[in-house]
Amino acid sequence: MITPQPQAKQLAKALGLTSGLYLKREDLHPHGSHKGRSIPVMIQKYAKSGWKNFCVSSSGNAAISAALTINAYNTKHKNSPLNLKIFVGKNIDSGKLKTIKKLLNKNVLLKKIDNPKQSAFQMEKTGSAKNLRQSTDDTALLGYAGLAKELAKIKNLKAVFVPTSSGTTAQALHEEFEKLKIKPQIHIVQTPACHPMVKSTIPMGASLATAIVDNVGFRKEAVRKGMLESGGSGWIATDKDISEAKALIKKTENIDVSANSALSVVGLTQAIKNKMGFSGPVVCILTGR
Repeated sequence: MITPQPQAKQLAKALGLTSGLYLKREDLHPHGSHKGRSIPVMIQKYAKSGWKNFCVSSSGNAAISAALTINAYNTKHKNSPLNLKIFVGKNIDSGKLKTIKKLLNKNVLLKKIDNPKQSAFQMEKTGSAKNLRQSTDDTALLGYAGLAKELAKIKNLKAVFVPTSSGTTAQALHEEFEKLKIKPQIHIVQTPACHPMVKSTIPMGASLATAIVDNVGFRKEAVRKGMLESGGSGWIATDKDISEAKALIKKTENIDVSANSALSVVGLTQAIKNKMGFSGPVVCILTGR
């Protein structure tokens, strides 16, 4: 699925960016987020190798993509369906929880618990289900090759700003850009609540960007390598930054974005304030609803 990547001329003007700005609308993916690129690839691979049962721990987007993928598969394979167990935390976004509940059926089940990650790990450990954990499974990287190829169509692309939890998207983009022989800067954006890949003196605290949850940072060395080699950087978005970015995007481009998506624009704003110049177009990825 190719997602739109329109220019954001009014937003660029408001930010003082003269080199051109594009918004990669992963929030318009049929699965609602960029997870619609990686999760289906993982399910397809493991289903072909014989897995019938899957599980996922999720803050929302991965679960939605997994449920949609499983349901689509089962519609085509009624005599040999796949099963999915979704584990979510008790503080999951209410809107995402409502969406997940609409996708439940006898093959797609939901459990709301205190320790979703541990429950999914345990299911895989016992061999009862394949855990769809993109933070540690390099199969997930394959799903973002298409995203890199779409972004590469922007002539003279110089930088990409990526809201980052596990770092899978950022790592995959850097590695695929290398294959395509282009070298845009990779900038990642995290929050005070979760920033294992970005050093910060900002006090730890809750964040509006509830999809940024991976405090382990299994991919942090690969992500930092990509930032360093590309000339990018890492940024922290406070709730004030996020709210201001959401308002600015709405005012200039008339787009309502989630707090998670707004992180990319916060990162670009901070890069501009830190006198980082761009000799060509910049992309802010709007990762999802």
